[in-house]
Amino acid sequence: MIDQYIPIVCMILIGVIAGIVFTNINKWIGPRRPTEEKQSTYESGMEPVRSAHERFSVKFYLVAMLFIVFDIEIVFLYPWAVVFRRLDGAGILGMGLFLVILVIGLVYEWRKGGMDWR
Repeated sequence: MIDQYIPIVCMILIGVIAGIVFTNINKWIGPRRPTEEKQSTYESGMEPVRSAHERFSVKFYLVAMLFIVFDIEIVFLYPWAVVFRRLDGAGILGMGLFLVILVIGLVYEWRKGGMDWR
């Protein structure tokens, strides 16, 4: 029975070894000639004006969470749309309820100012 797992173990080992090699190959065989200019932060060709450790506004994270919540709905909508013609009333009603909950959440966030990116 253990013979059936040998190919899986081999694939996992190859994946781990390849990940380690591809991540570190530049460190192992690449040239090392650090200069002050190479070590400086690059921001689209402009000199950095603030520290890289600056705190972000909470609004940034709220917008990111909203994007994730409303983007994940596609994971549920796509399979539903694929089998839409074969669904009965319960399937359509279930997705309708799901969409109503999402719209209520969207309206709530909109009224609370979660969509105001200023």
